[in-house]
Amino acid sequence: MEFRLTEEQRALIAPVREMAQTSFRQRALRWMDGTFPWENIRDLASLGVLGMTVPEDYGGLGLPVFETALVLEELAKVCYPTAMAVLGEAGVQTRVIARYAPESIRSRILPQVVSGDCILSICMTEPHAGTDVANYRTNAVLRGDRVVVNGAKTLISRAEEAGMFVVFTRIDGRPGREGIGCVLIERGTPGLAVTGTFHTMGGENLHEVRFEDVELPLENLVIREDGFKKLLSAFNTQRCLNPAISLGLAEGAFDEALRYVRDRPVFGKPIADFQGVRWKLADMYRDIEAARGLLWRACMTADPFPDPFLAATAKIFCNEMAIRVTSEAVQLHGGFGFTDEYPVSRLYRGARYGSLGGGATETLRDLIGRKLVGEDPGPDGIMGLGYF
Repeated sequence: MEFRLTEEQRALIAPVREMAQTSFRQRALRWMDGTFPWENIRDLASLGVLGMTVPEDYGGLGLPVFETALVLEELAKVCYPTAMAVLGEAGVQTRVIARYAPESIRSRILPQVVSGDCILSICMTEPHAGTDVANYRTNAVLRGDRVVVNGAKTLISRAEEAGMFVVFTRIDGRPGREGIGCVLIERGTPGLAVTGTFHTMGGENLHEVRFEDVELPLENLVIREDGFKKLLSAFNTQRCLNPAISLGLAEGAFDEALRYVRDRPVFGKPIADFQGVRWKLADMYRDIEAARGLLWRACMTADPFPDPFLAATAKIFCNEMAIRVTSEAVQLHGGFGFTDEYPVSRLYRGARYGSLGGGATETLRDLIGRKLVGEDPGPDGIMGLGYF
């Protein structure tokens, strides 16, 4: 095994890094009030990045999970709202359409994802249920060749910009996880309304979305049964892409902190000359590299979805590592780190989202713990529990 990027992978991320470190860096403050980063999205569409997980048959790059994570990592080093916007085009919603939607929808929507003309929004969380999917109340009723949807979703990303909503809903009122399916609802469909806005500490806006007798053709019901199992399979991918953003935020904050302590004098010498500061930097670097190794290994298990055990482990570690590292970066900047004039403030705020979205840390810890207690690793011990 050789743990280094190939020339092809380096060539993929090089233009993304250059674009992020120049124009995106200059524009980063613009998106902190909830404004959607359309300018950045159009620039990335010109590189083909928006279609990186779209199959090649529809104009995309068809990239594996690992390469997708590399791109998100580069974007997050500079701009959290942009990285999250791209995750919306490369994450579970795109895979649901590419894998389960009929050809008539795939051939129309996926090329628009590639060009940036169709932003996707996934609707899962409800006002009374987030991780508790079995208690979703949004319901789709089959009436002949039509589907009628009623309910509400909350904390939804990109709802004001979305051209297509990927909605996980109960089907015909069937109870529990087994009753969950998925429908696709296009913007402008009668009965679909964006009814509330929540501004987040990371800069994004989240929204409430309501469905009141939303009538759809039967082909828009893309998952009719076993939706929960299919959702979990796809979400193992999300559990590698979410921590890729956390990793990028930590790396960006570390780079900023390193530059700052080298240049900023205190008591007649650079801050970096103090042993306590150097040890702090060493701990930050150690945490980043440990997280990178764990995440990249989880990404490489994808076939087509990552190993759920490793993906959950990587997500927990990367999310929590990013909070620690970005916090230390703020501390190393002193009072300036608490201002919007220095990027570490924005990176710290973005990092706080990681352990909440895509599967809360507590839920994933319980998933891992149940696997550890419930499986016999055999003579290999701990090596028998992982993906070896």
